[in-house]
Amino acid sequence: MTATPERLRIVAGIDPARNWRLALAWAADEADRRGLALHLVVAVPSSHDTQHVDDTPRRRAQTAAGEDALRTASAWAHGRQPGVRVTTALLDGAPVKVLAGLSRQAAMVVLGSRHLSRTEEFLSAGSLVVPVSAQARCPVVVVGDAEHGTQDPAYLVVGVDGSESSRAALALAFEEADLRRCALRAVAVWQPPVFTLHTGDTLFHAERRLLSETTAGWAEKYPDVRLTHEVLIGSPVEMLAEAGEHALAVVVGRRGRGGYSGMRVGSVVHGLLHRAHCPVITVPVE
Repeated sequence: MTATPERLRIVAGIDPARNWRLALAWAADEADRRGLALHLVVAVPSSHDTQHVDDTPRRRAQTAAGEDALRTASAWAHGRQPGVRVTTALLDGAPVKVLAGLSRQAAMVVLGSRHLSRTEEFLSAGSLVVPVSAQARCPVVVVGDAEHGTQDPAYLVVGVDGSESSRAALALAFEEADLRRCALRAVAVWQPPVFTLHTGDTLFHAERRLLSETTAGWAEKYPDVRLTHEVLIGSPVEMLAEAGEHALAVVVGRRGRGGYSGMRVGSVVHGLLHRAHCPVITVPVE
């Protein structure tokens, strides 16, 4: 395998207290597909990032657990993908800040989902999924369940609404589908407005036209990717989650320019991170 610049790597966040194997499997396979290095990271909060006055014993325990997890995860990743170069790092700092910082020099950041409800996420000091997805400068992959590799033919789902962020998602989705040699299902969701001066048929056909125009031209760039597109009616979160029920992943664009608040990722992304059972790939415009 040819050498690649350090900035071109897949970063996987490892939580010593959780089962990291599903997310790491996804990250290792993606590194192999793209011919990139895999960088495993454990972040240990400093005393400034915790509510403990004297956390020296706590930090020692966290550091020891982190080192052990990195050794185990590195060996596990190498066993899964022997051709992938694996590096590790135990870093000081709040996990959200550390991973968001690493995203500036990464091709992707991969995280495992703890399947927290919105209330649990708000109350949990260890919640990473939404804030990292909101702040990262590269695509973020959240893996809550295993990929549905038995679906034939295998496919990815990409959400399209004509925005700049959804165009970024579409670009990555085609790239992913080409790497995986799978089909791509482009989905627009039309939610009928309560009050409007236009007829439902007019708005629905406008949505179909927008979807067709947004996806035009990609077939020439990726001739081996079989593309289908459709407009679904209903809640965007529910329809995209349902469309991705048997997909390898759902790819969506991220609204906003970062920030800690979960709403900065956009309501659809925020909802999918809680609702979808397949991996969710969030793509920033950058």
